[in-house]
Order: sequence, then structure tokens, then C-alpha cells
Amino acid sequence: MPTGGVEQDCTDQGHQRATNHGGAPPPSLPPPPFPTEMHKLEPAASLPVTALSHSPPTGNGGCDEPFPSTELAFENNQDHPVGSLPVDVLAGILSRVPYKSLCRFKCVSRPWLSLCSDRDIRKRCPQTLSGFFYNYRGRFKFHNLSGRGPPLVDPSLPFWRGTYDCYTVEQCCGSLLLCKCFESRHEEDEYDYVVCNPMTGQWTVLPPLVWQGQEDGGFVYFEPIMDIFLGFDPAVPSRFVVFVPLTDCFCEFAKLAIYSSDTGRWTKVQTEWGYKTILIGNSECVFLNGTMHLATHYGLVVTVDSEGKVWREIEMPDERVSIGQSQGRLHAWQIDRDDDDDIQLYIWVLEDYVGGEWTLKHTVAVSELFGRQRDEDDMSYTVFAMHPDCNCIFLTDEVEMAVSYDLDNQKVNVSCTFEEYDDVLPYIPCFEEWSSLKVSTASQA
Repeated sequence: MPTGGVEQDCTDQGHQRATNHGGAPPPSLPPPPFPTEMHKLEPAASLPVTALSHSPPTGNGGCDEPFPSTELAFENNQDHPVGSLPVDVLAGILSRVPYKSLCRFKCVSRPWLSLCSDRDIRKRCPQTLSGFFYNYRGRFKFHNLSGRGPPLVDPSLPFWRGTYDCYTVEQCCGSLLLCKCFESRHEEDEYDYVVCNPMTGQWTVLPPLVWQGQEDGGFVYFEPIMDIFLGFDPAVPSRFVVFVPLTDCFCEFAKLAIYSSDTGRWTKVQTEWGYKTILIGNSECVFLNGTMHLATHYGLVVTVDSEGKVWREIEMPDERVSIGQSQGRLHAWQIDRDDDDDIQLYIWVLEDYVGGEWTLKHTVAVSELFGRQRDEDDMSYTVFAMHPDCNCIFLTDEVEMAVSYDLDNQKVNVSCTFEEYDDVLPYIPCFEEWSSLKVSTASQA
């Protein structure tokens, strides 16, 4: 995919960053002051002797140059970053700026490079949409949202080389990938489900989905997996959940298996959804505020919380819509022809979550977004992503190009030419490492 396009940055465009849990956003802080000199800085007596001795990261996070060593240590008060500000205060400020801005601050001076490369600061930085995974002629690739520079993530996922011969990506939820991994590409029936963080290189294998109980005659058996859904909340980066509907031959199910990384095991619960609930599939799911939302074939969104205790059904605004989330709220969209045979995009937002009331948020002629005449347009359009923090959506004609459309200012930007890629997965980086979870790492693989 060519790397054309413009950068989509909510903070640069003046959008208010949303909170996913309805709480008040952190108090706004002034940007860190810049040094007056680029190389030699005056020491300050208030600076504590602090050793930033973390190992440098293995990737550059989208920057053009690799990180030098961060072991500058500021020993003997040499090269203080900002005059009189203590390092711990500055670290608190930097941990609240977007990661892209943190990368830019590294160019100010060597002390700033050291401070902005600190692993703890990187982990605490707010993250947003950074790019898309996609399949291109059978290969798994990554496209930066900015359209510039090397891929933020190595799409070959090198950390499990030597353990798995090949893999397919089943789903991406924010910062984590759910993959089906094969030890041998010739043994298609033998595989593991693996959840990984591409930024940290950590991954964990899900245990086999097996059950034993009196209702099954005391036999141990493996459950066939038709659909599998990953749930991850960046506010709790050390935890994830996986949902598996246990279906019959008619694709109907009455039970749901839930895996929690907290316990490291599966639990099976009786579903409380309506009779004959038939899910659309892996692409039609949204994990929002600790609850999984799944689209069905009968104009409903069914929901269940991470513990399988709270079940709901929400009627969609139309039977033929797709779902997503932005700014902490559930959205739905539909592309359809109106009475004048114009191709229209409709976007709804679930304003009243408890009452299940949808509000039509935006309507636009899709042909105009791609610079085409309405009466001559015979393309087939698809919305493949919604920005999690902005009123911005991403569309493709599946033949020539993909564009982004800002709903606030009605601006259209060409993200890339299409070149036959599909299965697009929006990605938000996360630098938080799993500590309590049993994981494998690149050094162990």
C-alpha cells in the first residue's frame, strides 16, 4: 500500500479526547517548557539525582531514527532538561501528552531524548488510533495512519518465530491481536489460539476449550469454535477476555464460554439472550466499557459483561447496519441508496444506552466523498473503521482508494490507494507489559 495521505490526529484538529468510562478527563496541564539551548543546558540545584536506567525499546515507535541508549542518568546534575523543574514533575507532564508528541520532544536535546524514552513514561502516555493491519495478497501488513515512515508495528510478528510456523489473525481489539497459530503449515487441524501485544512482543496461549460434567455424561470433549471474540480495555491494560458462543449445527447457541486472563481459565455460562440468536460474525463486535456488543441477523445488538452476569438486547436503528464505537459510545452506520438512487451514508449514535434510543448523527452522499457524479456511480462502498477519539470515519470503494471523512468539518482526505487489501483492523498501540499474566516473550520463544 502506498504511504500517501494525511495524518489524523484528534489533538491537532482540536477534537476533545473522549473518556471510555464516562468519568471526567484528567486535568489539563500546560505543555512542558522547552530548553532555550539545544545542546548544553544549565544544571539546576532542585534536580534530584535520578537514574533512568531502563533498557531502550527495540522499536522506534514510528520515528525515523532508532532510540539511543537511555542510560544518561543525569548524574552529578549534568544536563538538566528544563531548568528548575524536577524530573518527576516533568515525567508526570510528559505522561499526559500523546505518544506522537513524545517522539517529537526527543529531538530537542539529549536529556529530553533520555527522558522521553523512559519506559514508564511511554506506558502512561495516552494512545489513539495509529494505523491499520490488513491482508494484501495473502500477506499480513501494516499501514501507518500518518501515511509516512516505516510501519509502527512489524506485521510479521517475529516474537513467536521458532514456535509457530504460520498464523492467521482472527481479530484485533484496540491493542491486542487474537491469532490462530499453527506449528506446521501442513497440519491445519492442529493450532492454538494466541493473544499477543505486537508492541511489547508478549503473547499467551489460550487453554483448549474442554468441558467435563454430568450433563455431558462425564466425558471430556473439545468444543468446536465457530466464532471467537476478543475484549480489551486500554484503561485496564493487564487484562483481557475472550468470548466463544457454543453453537449447534444450526448456528444457534444457548451457552457462552468466557476466558479471563485474570483466572487463566474458561467458564461456561447459560445465555440469557432471546431464542434463536444468530450472530453475524467476528467483524461485527464492539468491546466497550467492559461489555461485549455483538450484532445479530435480526436487527439486534446483544450484550454481555466480562463475567457473564449482565445480559441485554438493544434494537438497532435498522436491520442492515454495522456497529462500532467512538468517544465512548456505541455507533451504527449504513450505506444505502435513497429514493433518488443516490448512495447515502447514515450514522447513528446510541445516545440513551439504558433506553436503547438511537439518534441519527450524520448523513452524507458517499459519491461526493470520492469525487464522483451521483448518477454515474456504480461502486460498492464500505465503512471499515471509525476513529475511537474523533468524529472521523474511514471508507473504501474496494477498488481504487480509501478515504477518511471528518464529520465535524466535512473534510475528506485520501488515506491510500486500495490495491486489493481486505480484512482491515484498526490498531491502537499499548506499551504496558503484562506482569501477573503467564506469558511468553521473544527471548523465551
